[in-house]
Amino acid sequence: MENNSKVGKPAADPAKGPQKDLQKTPQGDSPASRPANAPDGPQGPGKPQNKPQNKPQNKPQGGQGGAPAVQVRPLARKANMKRRHWGLLLSFVLMVLLPLAGSVYYLWTHAEDQYSSTTAFSVRSEEGGSASELLGGLASFASSGTGVDSDILYEFIQSQEIVEMIDKQLDLRAHYTAPWPVDMVFSIWPDATLEDLVWFWQRILRISYDQSTGLIELRVLAFDPDMAQQVAQAIVRESQDMINALSDQAREDAMRYARDDLEQSIVTLKQAREALTKFRTRTRIVDPEADIQARMGVMNNLQQALASALIEHDLLSETAAASDPRVVNAQRRIEVIRARIVAERQSFTTDSTDLGAVGEDYPSLIAEFESLSVDRQFAEETYRVALTALDVARGNAARQSRYLATYIKPTRAQSSEFPRRFILIGLATLFLVMVWSILALVYYSIRDRG
Repeated sequence: MENNSKVGKPAADPAKGPQKDLQKTPQGDSPASRPANAPDGPQGPGKPQNKPQNKPQNKPQGGQGGAPAVQVRPLARKANMKRRHWGLLLSFVLMVLLPLAGSVYYLWTHAEDQYSSTTAFSVRSEEGGSASELLGGLASFASSGTGVDSDILYEFIQSQEIVEMIDKQLDLRAHYTAPWPVDMVFSIWPDATLEDLVWFWQRILRISYDQSTGLIELRVLAFDPDMAQQVAQAIVRESQDMINALSDQAREDAMRYARDDLEQSIVTLKQAREALTKFRTRTRIVDPEADIQARMGVMNNLQQALASALIEHDLLSETAAASDPRVVNAQRRIEVIRARIVAERQSFTTDSTDLGAVGEDYPSLIAEFESLSVDRQFAEETYRVALTALDVARGNAARQSRYLATYIKPTRAQSSEFPRRFILIGLATLFLVMVWSILALVYYSIRDRG
């Protein structure tokens, strides 16, 4: 049986696996498509070959029971343009390329060149103090910070009032309507109202304000460099007038308040002095304290007289009888002095005029007099303070406490910087592409969901 067996090709190494040519083997030449008894050689008695003998056949080399060849198809077929693709391309042309081409054409053929003028300033206040400020620091009430003035000036520069004033001076309408209708984007229409001119003012005026430092920087655009410089100069001039007006108003308010305080203090002082005069007229006492001191002097004299009388009485009592006229007179003198002392003491606390009093007890008189004296002293002190405040306000009014410090004077441009065409084209390109991309994504999202 070994002699009758067919001799085939040597088996391939299993580690090498099937050859790559196996993928290109036609389906009719694979071992699975041939009969089991067909010879492996080219001259066997089996089915004749359909291909030339000189072309080697690709056969699996995995042994007698090899796996069939796997036919690998292409991963993706060739893409072809469809109607939606042409529509997407058309939308890109209509939404991006055409508007962009129109923008380029307008900016380089119709847009007028614009010139800029830059200026910068800040509101400053008087830093040096006068000699009158040493009087209790009263001048600090007449000054305030410049931060509020800078805020007011920032709003004033953008207001309708300054636009109207500069328009009367330089005729803004005639200048900014000159390019119309050739340049309809960067100019204003001829029949523009004041409100329209205020709206256009925000386009030609670019203002930068730093609240921490109070610095204000302006850039004015115009179709002529001289006009741009004149507009910037007019803004500085009107701003200076505004700051001077604020300073004058502040000084006038300070002076008015100081004058009002002084007049009120004068009225209070007059009332206090009149009340004290009425008291003296009623009591017929100029100074109750001096009067009571005089009365206390009388009391002291009476006490001394009483002490002398008692000594004299004691000396007479040792050498004379009780019925002696000298002893009787000494005793009588002592009684009179004691009665006088009692009467004087009663006059301090009684309101009766029988004992020589003024009709009111001295404690009440002294309390009333001290109250009137305190009122008069307070009114006099208030008057002195008000008079000093008025002098300080008058000193501040003699000099300008606030002023506009211009650290960049209005410049004159030598070349046109606006409109910035390349920047505008770049922004327009970015915006158009972004809008087109969003709309395309929305379209495909709706299409996929549908």
